[in-house]
Amino acid sequence: MTWQQISLEGRHVVLEPLTKDDFEPLWAIAQHESIWRYMPFAATTYEEFAGYLHSTLRQVERGDAMAFVTRLASTRAVAGSTCYLAVNEYNKRLEIGATWVTPGHQRSPVNTEAKLLQLTYAFERLDCNRVELKTNSLNERSQKAIARIGGKQEGTFRNHMVMPDGRLRHTMWFSIIREDWPEAKAVLEARLRD
Repeated sequence: MTWQQISLEGRHVVLEPLTKDDFEPLWAIAQHESIWRYMPFAATTYEEFAGYLHSTLRQVERGDAMAFVTRLASTRAVAGSTCYLAVNEYNKRLEIGATWVTPGHQRSPVNTEAKLLQLTYAFERLDCNRVELKTNSLNERSQKAIARIGGKQEGTFRNHMVMPDGRLRHTMWFSIIREDWPEAKAVLEARLRD
């Protein structure tokens, strides 16, 4: 896989490399408890949110992640963020994760097209064999969304993470593999046409 920071542009959204300049615009739209409820890190105060973004940028600097700010294509307004994580070049796999969109853009073409852009780049440019997605076992909305875009549930890692409140999180794992991609792509494209 050729690994470099890139921008991905669609009709509804543009995914641009995350920078420190994005902190304030992201914080301005991130102050919704519902965004962070199921995340395995705290980001509900400015200090926590800045820590989360600084940690993400450190992963990018190490080459362990590619982080994006999600912008509306029409206005370039910030709508959220998403990442490629857990990159394994030898086995040609990665994870799409740390994805969040402000409530005003949830269940809209924003996240659907962002996933289409990320998956297309992963399978058609990086030549991935597998893309992983995971979610909190309590987050039924996320599980349904991943299944709707073609993710196949593979299992649950019990007591996988410690949540900010100390509760243990069970994590559900999904994947889309190279053989699934043509059908998943057709589903995503059809959803964007509807």
